Parts: sequence; C-alpha cells; structure tokens
Amino acid sequence: MKPTPLRIAMLSLHSSPFGELGTRDTGGMSVYVRELAGELGRLGHRVDVFTRRPVPHAPRVQPMGPNVRLVHLDGGEGVHDGKLGLYPGLSRFLASLESFRGGEGGRYDLVHSHYWLSGCLGAGAAGGWGVPHVVMFHTWGAAKNRASCGENEPALRLDAERELARTCDRVVAPTARERDELLRTGVAPPDRVTVIPCGVDLERFRPLDRAESRRCLGLERGGPILLYVGRFVPVKGADRLLEALAHLAPRPDLRLVLVGGDGLASPTARALEERARALGLAGSIGFRGRVDQEEMPSYYAAADLLVVPSHYESFGLATLEALACGTPVASTRVGAAQDLLDPAINGVLLDPEPAALARGLDAALGRGLSGAWPRAGVRASVAAYGWPRVAEAVLAMYRDVLSGAGAEDRASKATSGAHAAGG
Repeated sequence: MKPTPLRIAMLSLHSSPFGELGTRDTGGMSVYVRELAGELGRLGHRVDVFTRRPVPHAPRVQPMGPNVRLVHLDGGEGVHDGKLGLYPGLSRFLASLESFRGGEGGRYDLVHSHYWLSGCLGAGAAGGWGVPHVVMFHTWGAAKNRASCGENEPALRLDAERELARTCDRVVAPTARERDELLRTGVAPPDRVTVIPCGVDLERFRPLDRAESRRCLGLERGGPILLYVGRFVPVKGADRLLEALAHLAPRPDLRLVLVGGDGLASPTARALEERARALGLAGSIGFRGRVDQEEMPSYYAAADLLVVPSHYESFGLATLEALACGTPVASTRVGAAQDLLDPAINGVLLDPEPAALARGLDAALGRGLSGAWPRAGVRASVAAYGWPRVAEAVLAMYRDVLSGAGAEDRASKATSGAHAAGG
C-alpha cells in the first residue's frame, strides 16, 4: 500500500528560495530549500515554504512547482538591519503563519525549519500544532565563532541553537563532523541527529566544453584559470587566497576569476580589489560579481581548478557543483570537502596558512593540468549526490520522526516552543 502523502510546512524565514543568489542573505540554503521542496513535491507530497514578505506588494502565495507553494509571512517589512533584526518580530510571523494555516493552509504533518531564526518560529508552530519539528541549521554559530574571522555570532543565536538542538524532534546535519560537533558539545541527543548531505542538480551542473565556455565568458586568452565562488566576507577566505597567490612564483599566464560577493561596487569587493593591487596581482585577477545559477556551469567548465579557501563551511555547495561539472577542487578542510575529495580522483585538501595554501595550489594545479583527474571520473565521484536521492533520504527521516515521536512528548515542548517564538 502506497504511503499517504505528507503535508510539510517548510520554514525559511530570512532567505527566500526565489531570492537573488549571492546577495547578503541568499545562498546555498536557498538552493537547498528550493531543490528539496521541489523534489518532495514531485514525489507527491504537499509543501508550503514560508518566508518573510520581501516587499509590501509581494503576493501572499506563489507556486513553486507541482504541489509546492511559496507563502509570504507578514511581520518583517521594513527590517533592514540583517537577520538578527527579524528576531523581535517572531511573534508577528507566528501569528501570520497561524492565520494562513487556519485559512487555506490546513493541517501539516510536520515542520521543517532552516536556520536558527526559522527554528525559533518553527518551535512555536510545531508546539502549538502538536506535530514534530525538524531543524537544519545550515551554519552552526559556535563553529563559526571558533573560525575566528572577526564575525562573532551573538549569544542570542548561540543560546537559541543549543535550545533548539536539545528540544526539537530531529536535527539534520549535512556532514558527520557537524553531527559529531552537536554530540560532543552535548546539545543534541545522539538518536535525534541524522546526517543527510546536500545535493546537486546533475542535469544543470554537468561537464561542458572548456574552450567554448572560456570563449563565451571572454576568458579564452591566457593560461590556467583558478576559480573562486562565494561571498567576500572574511569567513570565506578570499583574502588569504590572494595572499597565497602572492607566494607563488611569478606566473603571468595564471588567472584567478572571482565569482560572487555582494556586487562589484560593494565595500567588500572594493577592499579585495585594493588588496590585489597592493599585492601586485591586479593583472591576474578578474572580478565577475554575482552570476546567475544558469551561467555557473560555464564558469566551472572554464576553470582548471575551483579553490575553496574558507575558514568555515557547513557543507560547501560550490565544491559539489564544480565536481559535478568535472572540475577538480582544492579546498581547505571545511564542510564536506573531507568527504568529497580524494587526491586519486578529484582534488586535494589544503593547509590554510597562505604559504602552505600556495604550495598546495601549485601542486594541485600541476596535477590538474597533467590530466591526473579526468573529468569523467571527477563527475562520477558525486553521482550519488543528486537531489532525488537527498529527497528520498529526507523523506525516510520524516517517516522515522513521525513514527517515533509521541504526541505526549511533543505536547511537553509546546510551552518552551511558544516562548521561543514570542521573541
């Protein structure tokens, strides 16, 4: 007998899956929510993705695909001081969510929250509805703080994450290392943490002709290309990548193409450009700004090597996307890199200090140019990471939670959950 389709309330409060990728609060999490919701919908489950209304005239409901809707919640209009500015309005978001559910939303079987702010909202919703609450943090505040990049997360976030990990029905961790972090710090019971990796669209991210990709992107002149993909915030390590390039022996034909940031006119991009000039690298660096996801396969194909110099990643979708395109990766030991990279097949792990980073990059580039990592083998290394498989794993976890979480246990969490959502 075919299982009954589920009704899922998916919360992505601060970041819309329709947002412009690469902007301040729109990145890998938005891709994850969009792709997971879409796959669950294609499997016949009904998913409502709740996010804050970005502008007053935005429609209440937008279709996202078969069985999937994007629902805008009122309460965050006019908030311009970042994600943390949404926290005082959680009670208003909860009221807006409840209003929708009582009107046209109907009953939900469980709540799946993404990021700690959504988790606070989800705790109140799930507690009030008497349904299980699943949380995926996407980044863990305490781990970011240990990366020591000058962007310390506030105590409010750290406390909220610990409470959510302790009280929710299940935490989804994208890597075994994040699971071990949760268990080592004692904030989550061992039986309530499930490791499910992120996924990649294997149809969109696929090998393309390198020469043609370079021609289309205006990169056909010159030699080897290193690619950086991500924002220019300190935790992503773009500054130490420039320092590493300055340690390399002069190589006029080598270029670094940087994709992402907050726009070419942003303070972070300007600061990075100034640093490149100070290091004498201006002629070897190309800033491309934000790039639509549809165009990213061409950038991966054009590159000889994706470089991930981050201090911290929860998973690292760019690594997965590059490998799916057949492009090897050189990464610091962050996120899923230690699971994905094998020096015999698809790339290398780098030591983080600029001089060591430079030596690792030089060796990796030499191996890549020598043909040590054939593109077909690089792509094959991530064949198991397609979104359909990720969705099946998430669905199995949902079924496990629904079969094992008792109503009495959930009811005991309702008071603390409502308090969390009350701001």
